[in-house]
Amino acid sequence: MTGTGTGTDKDLARRAEAVRDRHRTTLGAVPAGVEARLGLALAHGRLHTEEALAELRHIVLTDSALGARVQQLVHFGQLLALGRADPARIHARGALHAGADVADLIGVAETALITAGVPAYALGIETIAGLVEAETEAHAGAEADAEAEAEAEARAGKRL
Repeated sequence: MTGTGTGTDKDLARRAEAVRDRHRTTLGAVPAGVEARLGLALAHGRLHTEEALAELRHIVLTDSALGARVQQLVHFGQLLALGRADPARIHARGALHAGADVADLIGVAETALITAGVPAYALGIETIAGLVEAETEAHAGAEADAEAEAEAEARAGKRL
């Protein structure tokens, strides 16, 4: 990491991609908010700020006795308590990416009921239901694609 956000376009692009890779590793994807921050940082010579933040996140998330799965579950619970829907969804996905299952997420939402009340619990269940629904739709779409491909191959085989 350099002390400034300046450099050649190729160097800046490489450094920004390294920040994205850190998020892909912990969350499985790059959140839209991170992309927006990177865009501003690149446009205004502040990439070093995003690099420092990514480095701190990496240290806290990977050098923790909690491990990645529990760390993401804790993030999810804290964000439920704060009422932060979008970041809570990102960290719920991150928890699944790190090996948690839906029962783990429900357990966190139930704990949020005790520590932060019904709004946090409701947000957690809504978030989990949305993730399950999206996964079900993605699975159904993949199955439909596979069936269509098999039918096309069968028709092509009949023509031979």
